[in-house]
Amino acid sequence: MPMIDVYATGGTFKDHHALAQRLAAAVMRWEAVPEISLFQRNTAAFVHDLPAGSIANVAGESNYVRVQVLTPVGVLDRDKQLGVVKELTEIVADAAGDPGLHERTWVLITESPEGGWGINGHANTGADIAQAARAELGAIAAARPNES
Repeated sequence: MPMIDVYATGGTFKDHHALAQRLAAAVMRWEAVPEISLFQRNTAAFVHDLPAGSIANVAGESNYVRVQVLTPVGVLDRDKQLGVVKELTEIVADAAGDPGLHERTWVLITESPEGGWGINGHANTGADIAQAARAELGAIAAARPNES
């Protein structure tokens, strides 16, 4: 259930909503979680437009994008980290219509500490999230008793 923040100079992206949705779907896919409400409603991306001149590297260049991905601890192994970084970079460059943005996109993956993933006013552990997912999957299965 990642939270994704994208920071770029205003005007970099034409359709913030589509970009946010694509990024959220990609990370959810890499996390390999079931497509249930718990994960679909709690996986989101936020696109932040920054004023011109508010981004700079040491050389003074400001045409960069930063994507910060916050996930619960232990969700992304090394292969998933590599996949997430590659795919999010591709999505960002595509959304900007700028293939060169691949070289100017920074993707940072951060893990929330155990117990530091708050939903509905509760600081969840990994076990809490797994239990909530099992409960939702059980309810779905119970609602379809004739399917096998």
